[in-house]
Amino acid sequence: MQRILITGATGLVGQEIVKQCHDQNIAVNYLSTSKSKLENKSNYKGFYWNPSSGEIDVNCFKGIDVIINLAGASIAQRWTKSYKEEILKSRVEALQLLYKTIETENLSIKHLVSASAIGIYPDSLTHYYEEDFNDFDDGFLASVVSSWEREANHFKSLNIKVSKIRIGIVLSNKGGALPKLAKPIQWFVGSALGSGNQWQSWIHIEDLAAIFMYVVNHTLEGAFNAVAPNAVPQKEVVKSIGKVVKRPILLPAVPSFVLKLVLGDMSALVLESQRVSSNKIEGLGYSFKYYQLKPALDDLL
Repeated sequence: MQRILITGATGLVGQEIVKQCHDQNIAVNYLSTSKSKLENKSNYKGFYWNPSSGEIDVNCFKGIDVIINLAGASIAQRWTKSYKEEILKSRVEALQLLYKTIETENLSIKHLVSASAIGIYPDSLTHYYEEDFNDFDDGFLASVVSSWEREANHFKSLNIKVSKIRIGIVLSNKGGALPKLAKPIQWFVGSALGSGNQWQSWIHIEDLAAIFMYVVNHTLEGAFNAVAPNAVPQKEVVKSIGKVVKRPILLPAVPSFVLKLVLGDMSALVLESQRVSSNKIEGLGYSFKYYQLKPALDDLL
């Protein structure tokens, strides 16, 4: 039985990837910083690590030649100066510890599939971003994602194939953006955010996990945008949620300056516009289960 090592397996995306691994009869070893989350089943084994102190249980690598890396502090928390450092550090240190351990223990890992984010692309209402775009901006998110990808690329020097999955706005009913957007709408107080014209490149969580598995199963290398083929303006997202939960959108859009006051720098998450292409992964044979927003929302809400 194939066995994959996953970091961040207990998070929102990690749980769905674990489910799909098990559906494909692939066993999972996972690393967790929380000892209470460690389980010991034949197809789901937990191992302790602590990237900030450099601790790792090397037994996690037994029988492993593929690593899926999802480790990193949540970006959906207020970006204080110290938390911004945590967002960057948690991503970089996780990869550095994996790298150092593989090198020191002389482990034969063949493929690293690391999470990344479409936040690497500049805010634009007109640009349509493909993976070969590289004129990244110097905003906080873009610089975090650039550092994250740079750390992942280091693994090539150990003769390991590297893939980076640039994740869009993940739609799930178990967490992430969707419940936060849907709740006010259900209470009749939902509205568009900012101009409402900013592009939102979304993806259903099942498709996201399936793209990770597709890249693993086909040993694909390089950067891949993990977004559904049809990005929509933010006001469309709000309208579509309203239709699915049968609520009218009565309020005017929340002005950008109000969001900046309330959320601080984190407002970039909802105000920045990134229209991102899924052509590359589709061209390599991946076919989406959820192409359009409405069926995705019907499924989740």
